[in-house]
Amino acid sequence: MDKQTTAAFILIGVILVVWLYFNSPTPPPPQKKQADTTQVFQDTLTKDVQTPAAAQKEQEEIKKEETPFGNMPSRQEEIVTIDTDLTRIELTSKGARIRKYYLKEFGTWYRDDIKDTTNFYDKHVQLVNSKDGGDFNILFVTKEGKLVNTSSLDFKSNLKNYYYKLSAEDSLVINYEFEAANNKFIRKNFIIYGNDYSSKVDVEFENMDDVISSFRYDVVWSNGLNFVEKNSVDEANYSNASAFSGEEQVIVDATSPGEKETKDINGKVDWVAVKNKYFAAVISPNLPNDEGGAYFEGTHVNLLDGTREYYSASLKIPFKNQKIQKDSFLLYLGPIDYDLLKNYGRNFETVVDFGSFFGLKFIIRPISEYVLLPLLQFLHSIIPNYGLVIIIFSIIIKIALHPLTRQSLKSMKKMQLLQPKIAELKEKHKDDPQKVQKETMKLYSTYGINPMGGCLPLFFQMPILIALWSLFNVAIDIRQKPFALWIDNLSQPDVIARLPFKIPLFGIDVISGLALGLGITMFIQQKMSVKDPSQKAIVYIMPVMFTLMFMTFPSGLNLYYMMFNLLSIGQQYYVNHRKDDIELVPVANPKQKKGFMARMMEAAEKQAHEQRKGAGKKR
Repeated sequence: MDKQTTAAFILIGVILVVWLYFNSPTPPPPQKKQADTTQVFQDTLTKDVQTPAAAQKEQEEIKKEETPFGNMPSRQEEIVTIDTDLTRIELTSKGARIRKYYLKEFGTWYRDDIKDTTNFYDKHVQLVNSKDGGDFNILFVTKEGKLVNTSSLDFKSNLKNYYYKLSAEDSLVINYEFEAANNKFIRKNFIIYGNDYSSKVDVEFENMDDVISSFRYDVVWSNGLNFVEKNSVDEANYSNASAFSGEEQVIVDATSPGEKETKDINGKVDWVAVKNKYFAAVISPNLPNDEGGAYFEGTHVNLLDGTREYYSASLKIPFKNQKIQKDSFLLYLGPIDYDLLKNYGRNFETVVDFGSFFGLKFIIRPISEYVLLPLLQFLHSIIPNYGLVIIIFSIIIKIALHPLTRQSLKSMKKMQLLQPKIAELKEKHKDDPQKVQKETMKLYSTYGINPMGGCLPLFFQMPILIALWSLFNVAIDIRQKPFALWIDNLSQPDVIARLPFKIPLFGIDVISGLALGLGITMFIQQKMSVKDPSQKAIVYIMPVMFTLMFMTFPSGLNLYYMMFNLLSIGQQYYVNHRKDDIELVPVANPKQKKGFMARMMEAAEKQAHEQRKGAGKKR
């Protein structure tokens, strides 16, 4: 292995170490009492009204039977449960909000530890993360400067029962109405579908034109989503809020502990969303308005039991100061499934995070979106076990990359064959490094060898490898899917042992079987390729470093890379033993066309010669 290839591997290692550093748990800060900011939204359209924070504080101090509309009769909270094929939804009359939202096809990470297998509520993912009993509210500022959050209002509904079971073809209409004095009404009407993760929601105001100020109201998802994965650090790393505006996704990501991230958008917004690693809540107006907008808040918190990120997303809706105004929305609460989201035709699929290559999403996303994900799903349509799918997947990717890796291995082999001649030059001109460099370049030119020939194919493979990395980290297809033996969840590390301490720098205290296999195969691969005695340390350092880094990665990702290494070992053995195919043969006309590196080295040598010549004249 030449020095440039070694440098390439070291660079890849450095990138992964930095990645690990920014995604590893950080020590929790001193516990302080933290203000609840998730329901406070700035009013950007007026400056002479009371600030939302002050208005919210004032609102919290109002007695339960009092509202901004005066004293209202207190109603008993009514909870309606709707069972569909996909979900179990609880709606509450307090604020006409979504109280709980269970996904029947997705289990909690601790589901296998639950003794009572009949307990539905403990065994299924529940997305609503509300401290006060619900989410999905309406906010507006009154002409007196008070912030009204409909979460505090008592609505009445048109339903007579408290439980409804819907089949796939059924739907249920739920009308919630809040009535104030002088025939003023606020209505939230839901249509729940039996076979869909989305609902239709209508928001209607009647005779509120002399109440709502600033020509605007907000539709708000206030508290982000529940954390539903075992690894909260990993889940928080993939959590964010976003909007689709101006034909692009705008992302708000709170990465700094203790600091609040905010974002204010004015203009046409097609949707706003909050997400964790595998699930999302998306609110989309049926008729996006150029006078609309969005507002976001996000906080990152380190706790004793892990890390959390909380996001609030608000759609700013123009209020037209009419006697009756009705706006319709689509509310999606469900998995981040690419095909499912794309079927809505509103660019929802951009919520799927396929990663980026040095910040260039347009390189990585098409690879994942149009090649890797469809291939993974096609293989699963034939093979039910996702572990076997990943193995076949790795074979196909290896075959596809064979021309690049074969060229890289051949270049590395030629460089190895050239090492004795370079060693002779170093011994012959040991007192003249510049002469050694010049003669070495002549050797490259004579035998038609590009010093970067081993690195460039690796570089061209990087976007594909990064796309695979991102895909296996976020694909809900492999969430909680078992493979074989001890590997019972391809989206989590396959822990075979736990350490009584944490390894310094890496912060890990678990042993992953597949990570060990990955390290062993990497050691064998390095042993086969590294022949230069001065580079022997890399044979041991790189496998150990990668093994430690991959200990906490999803077992599906480790399975893929271990298989990829095994296939690379076979490929390298085949290339190394085809001696008739790889020989040092002088090219017919070495001066006919020089490679990029040869031209660069020649220019550097010429510049150095001129500098030495000039220095000699001065003396």
